[in-house]
This record gives sequence, C-alpha cells and structure tokens, in this order.
Amino acid sequence: MQKRKRFMIGLVIFSVILTSFSFYFYQVFYGSNILREGSATAILIDNDDTFDSLRNKAYDRKIVDDILSFSFVSKVLGYQDNIKPGLYLFEPEMTNLAIVRRLRAGDQIPIDLTFNNIRFKEQLADKIAESTGINRSEFLSLLNNEAYINELGFTKETIMAMFIPNTYEVYWTISAKGLFSRMQKEFEKFWNADRKAKAEALGLTPVEVSTLAAIVQDECSIQSESPKIAGLYVNRIKENMLLQADPTVKFALGDFTIQRVLTADTRIDSPYNTYKYRGLPPGPINLPTIKSLDAVLNYEKHDYLYMCAKEDFSGYHRFAKTLTEHNRNARLFQQEMNRRKIYR
Repeated sequence: MQKRKRFMIGLVIFSVILTSFSFYFYQVFYGSNILREGSATAILIDNDDTFDSLRNKAYDRKIVDDILSFSFVSKVLGYQDNIKPGLYLFEPEMTNLAIVRRLRAGDQIPIDLTFNNIRFKEQLADKIAESTGINRSEFLSLLNNEAYINELGFTKETIMAMFIPNTYEVYWTISAKGLFSRMQKEFEKFWNADRKAKAEALGLTPVEVSTLAAIVQDECSIQSESPKIAGLYVNRIKENMLLQADPTVKFALGDFTIQRVLTADTRIDSPYNTYKYRGLPPGPINLPTIKSLDAVLNYEKHDYLYMCAKEDFSGYHRFAKTLTEHNRNARLFQQEMNRRKIYR
C-alpha cells in the first residue's frame, strides 16, 4: 500500500514536470516572441554577419523579446551554423519557429534600389555597393570588362546608358552579374516600339539618344526647357555643326565644379570635347533621367541653333537663330560673370 502511494505521488510529480516542460517547450517554439506592436520591422543580415551579431542586432533594436529562447530554437533547427544574408521582415507576434524558419529558408524581402545624379562609373559602383551586398570592386570591374559588356550589346563608353535612373526592386543578395542582367532587361523594356520608332526618326540609336539626353540634362536647370534644348542640339546635328556643349568639356576635364568654361578648355584633345570633335561624344556623360530621355525623343521643333544662360542666373536660357544674335546674348552673360567675379 505504501509503495503504491509513493508510486502515485511520483507519477503525479512526473506528470506535473512533464506538463510544465511540454508547456515551456510549446511556448519556446510557438509563443509570440516579437516585441514590435502594430508594425513590422526589417533586419539586414550582412555577408559577414554571424549568429551572434544577428542576435545582438535583434536585442539592441528591441525586436526579440526572449533572446535565449530564440537562440535555443535556432540551435535546434540548425540555423546558427547556416546564416543566410539578406533583408528579412520580422512581423508583430511572430513565433520563434516562424522567425527561424524564415531566416533558415532565406525568405528575404526585396529592397528598393534607386540611383540618380550619377556621372562617373565610380559613383555608380559606390551607390550599388551602399545599397546592396554587391562588392564595389567586382561591380566596377564588370563596368570595365569589355568582353562581358560587349555580350550585353554595349561598349565601355556606352555601358552607362544601360542603367536608366529609377527605383528597382531587387534582393539585397543579388549578384553583380545578376544586377547587370536585370538592368539590361529594364533597358529593353524602356526602349519599347514607340520609343525606338522616335529614335529612328531622329536617326539615332537608343544609346545615342541617351548620350544626347545626358548633354541636355546637364545644360538644363529648368526642366520645362529640356525639349527646347533638345531641339537645338537636334538642329545642330542636322546641320552637321559642332555641338559645342560646355558639359562635355567639363567631363573631358573631369571637373564639374567649373562655372566658366574658358577658350583654353575647349582645346582639350578628348573625344568628349564637342568643341573639337563633330557629332556626339562616345557615350553618356551622366545617367540621363527618363524625363531627359523623353525630352530628346519628343524634342521641340524650332529654328534655334544657339543658346546662352540668361544673365540673371535664373537657370533659363536665351535662344538664338543666328551667331550675331547669340554673341549679343553671350556678352550679356559674360559681363554679369565678370561683375560677380566668376572667372573659373
């Protein structure tokens, strides 16, 4: 009788312990462990992150409630030794099991990749490296890899035309070649039948339109003037005149801080110097925006061949049909530059 009593007590104690442990493990795996209420938050796992650094991020940002239970479930599911980089979404009241499964599966969310106001390849490489996990040197190397670029239908001088400024959804873990492939598809999508037909009517290829749009963009401070400026350069191309675009000289000099292009500057021997070489430069001098590209394709038809910035520094231009008229406009601007002591 005594033995039976001890057995029953032991059974009850064991049942209580088993129930307690079962409840604990259930809570560890299936209980809510995300603190954020009402809104999800994202965590970026870098290429060099470890489980410890990930855990510290979650703790420091007060995202995970119980860091020990999160670590335990990660260990049980084999995630601690299988970290996958990327941007991951932690949603309110997610369980440890749901979190770890998402991380272990590499179920990341896309990022918004935006690039604009880019002029040189190095700047584009900087922006891409800042926004994604792509190595800057690897990306820059591809931008200058002639054999690879030729396969995409571009040259080292024209490859920048493939990168049309916009916002693109990509995964943080996208590879350098993967991004190039994506940008090539976006380029082809942008150059639809309608735009290609307009370019052909101009006698230009899509890349040449980009090259001209880059010049128009640099010349234009007031967006509404873009089609008018584009029309002026189209007229000069048709007349087989030198484009004489100051931004191309600045590009050739590698210095866009210059406010006043001097006669000596226009003598620089560079294929980008449109004061010296007829026609378009070898490639774009910046990444022209969609608005600038469309301004060229939908250029304003007029008879202007010359333009000069207005002397009030408003950003607007004075347009002229004759050189005599243009010289008068230029003198007004030069006099104001002198008055303001702008000599370079």
